[in-house]
Amino acid sequence: MQQYQRDFIQLALDHQVLCFGDFTLKSGRRSPYFFNAGRFHTGAALAALGQAYAEAILASGVEFDVIFGPAYKGIPLGAVTAVALAKKGVDKPFCYNRKEAKDHGEGGTLVGAPLVGKVLIIDDVITAGTAVREVMQIISEQGAEAAGVVIGLNRQERAGEDCELSAIQKVEQQYNIPVISIVQLDHIISYLKEQSQDSGTVKKIEDYRQRYGAAAQ
Repeated sequence: MQQYQRDFIQLALDHQVLCFGDFTLKSGRRSPYFFNAGRFHTGAALAALGQAYAEAILASGVEFDVIFGPAYKGIPLGAVTAVALAKKGVDKPFCYNRKEAKDHGEGGTLVGAPLVGKVLIIDDVITAGTAVREVMQIISEQGAEAAGVVIGLNRQERAGEDCELSAIQKVEQQYNIPVISIVQLDHIISYLKEQSQDSGTVKKIEDYRQRYGAAAQ
């Protein structure tokens, strides 16, 4: 695990983005942990978050021409990532979309740089892959191609009871693009053990991983 990954997990803990308890997910599963990127809501937290995304992108070696932040959470995530990358000497154009087309002013649903060449999508998580499919259609309509998707956390969780793959793995297979995550659930488990987190909490997360975990990634 790299230092930026440890820093990201600690940042998530400090801001209660990563919290523990008993949570019912959209899938209906009962999870002992929850990740809510919306709680990164201070200037300092967003700056550190952008740094983590930038580090993950640079570590991956992915090549891209423009950054795209899909509405809504992807918009601030894409913006802070673009800023962090620029500070590291990688200055790339940034674009985001509106949910509804604007019928005055510049009009349309896209704001910022044109979507051309290879597009790197920035978002918080991939749950079912629905949002990614919508973004892929937008990119295709502009005559561009997706370079990959970057997210904060890979839950490493099966997409369904009858499916051994995660939603992330399905996206990678369907579109032949990498999905880059700052951390995976396994990283979180390792970090909690390093920090001597309550063993009962760690055991619950490990049990959840064992029960719902996707095939090796």
